[in-house]
Formats: sequence, structure tokens, C-alpha cells
Amino acid sequence: MSGYAGLIVVVKQVLFYTAAAAAAVALVDWLARTRRINPFGPVAQFMRKVVDPVMLPVERRIVRSGGQPSSAPWWTLVAVVVGGLVLVTALDFADGLMRQLSLAMSSPSALWMVLASWAFSFLRLALIVRVVSTWVQISPYSKWIRWSYLMTEWMLAPLRRLMPNFGPMDVSPLIAFLLIGLVERLILR
Repeated sequence: MSGYAGLIVVVKQVLFYTAAAAAAVALVDWLARTRRINPFGPVAQFMRKVVDPVMLPVERRIVRSGGQPSSAPWWTLVAVVVGGLVLVTALDFADGLMRQLSLAMSSPSALWMVLASWAFSFLRLALIVRVVSTWVQISPYSKWIRWSYLMTEWMLAPLRRLMPNFGPMDVSPLIAFLLIGLVERLILR
């Protein structure tokens, strides 16, 4: 096992134990906030003194959104878990990139294969961003989303003209996603 792969394993273990500890703290804090344990006991007083100030930014955001302050521990746990998953995914992605780069340096033909693979992956990412942005109703003119429309409209517009109308559902991104995979397999063989 290489040093980087060992680091990824250690980070995953640390994140797992951090999430487990955050789950335990969230449970006890929730029990204290909802008065399921004695609010004047030492555990509840410790939670109010030490843990609640840490969760204050989360609690403020929840209250501004119309939620209950007692749900702050659970949203904090969600943030810890999602943040950990994003970090692990980013580390795995970087590991994959380093492996591909080491393969690309072995020969010129391998370099072209890696670059083509990256181009197809970028198109897939643009399609996913475009579809998800329609689900959460982000404007296609947003500076964060506009690039995905620019990268994918050239292939989605002809597909929409060829596809039958399925009412409010647009299946052209799904067809484009499948076609990208097919073309990638044909080119990289």
C-alpha cells in the first residue's frame, strides 16, 4: 500500500470515528434540548455550556429557515457526515487522478486516452450539474451553472428534436449520458 493510499485509509477511519462521536454528542444534546433528560443535571449543563455554543451558528440558520432549535444537533451531524463524504470523495478523486497521470506518463497513446477519458468525464459532470440544477431550481444563467449549459446544449438540442415529447419530463440528458458512455467505449478501445 502506497503512502497516499495509507493516508486515505487513516482519514476514512478518523472521519468515521468523528461522525460516531458527533452522533453521540448530537443524541445527548438533543435529549437535553428536548428535556428528555434532567435539564438541570450535570450532563445537560455541560451540553449547554460546551456544546451549544458550537452549534449556535447551525441553530441560528435553522431558526431563520423556520425550523426548531432542538433540531440543531441533528443538522450538525448531517453537516459532519456530508462534509466527511465530500472529503473522502475528493481524496479518492485525487488518488484516481494521480494514478491516471502516472499511466499517462508511460506513453503518448496513454496520454491521449487519459485526456479523452477526462473530456468524457467532464461532459458527464456537466450533464449531472445541469440536471440537478433544474431539480433545485437554480437559474441557468447563474455563474455556477451557466458553464454546464454551454457544455451540453450542443448535444441536447438535437436530441430534443429527435425524441418524442414525454410531457414535462425531458429524457434527453439521460439519452446523452448513455450516448457519451457508448462513444467513449468506442473511441477508447
